[in-house]
Amino acid sequence: MSVEARGLVVVVEDEANIADILRLYLTREGFEVHVAPDGPSGLSSILELKPVAALLDVGLPGFDGTEICKRLRAQNNSTPVLFCTARDDEIDRVLGLEMGADDYITKPFSPREVVARVKAVLRRHGPAVEQTELVEFERVSIDPQTRHCTIAGVEVPLTATEFDLLLYLVSQPNKVFSRDQLMVEVWGYSSAVGSRTVDVHIAQLRAKLGEPDLIRTVRGVGYSAEVPE
Repeated sequence: MSVEARGLVVVVEDEANIADILRLYLTREGFEVHVAPDGPSGLSSILELKPVAALLDVGLPGFDGTEICKRLRAQNNSTPVLFCTARDDEIDRVLGLEMGADDYITKPFSPREVVARVKAVLRRHGPAVEQTELVEFERVSIDPQTRHCTIAGVEVPLTATEFDLLLYLVSQPNKVFSRDQLMVEVWGYSSAVGSRTVDVHIAQLRAKLGEPDLIRTVRGVGYSAEVPE
């Protein structure tokens, strides 16, 4: 596949050897790669170049990767964001996801895994193939073609992962899905990060939708989109 078809990935990483490895593997897969060494240049690169995805190190000079993601989401910029970090603490992972990240990869990582994660995020961010018709669920309206979600006619900005998670749940109302099922069906792989990833995205969805009862927690099992009686 050509570079143009794959698109540009911005890698924000201050360790030159890691940045070079990521550039090599992503380029081999047909991506164009732009590397930024710190927070300020990383943020400006994403805003100016409009990449298909951004790989952000958490620990960066200037300001860190979570701050880049926070500022992007504050501007309703939905560029898919993946964090790459040496930190393996659950608090750090949850913080990153709460900032609006789509995925989180801890170092040391396999460059092939990083490329696979980027591709998985881009599949989620691209137009849906199987689902094409408008999905109506209570006051929520979801358009898989344009990837827009509205509540009572007001658009709700969602990340790629949040959008696909919501669409998957509401397309099969009242069906309960385990966290592992959602990881496989929505994220596209079984993640070693654990069930907390799903929990954080569900919490983010509830907060953004302003409809806390829309997604029901089934204790000890998972989640379902609930149709009120």
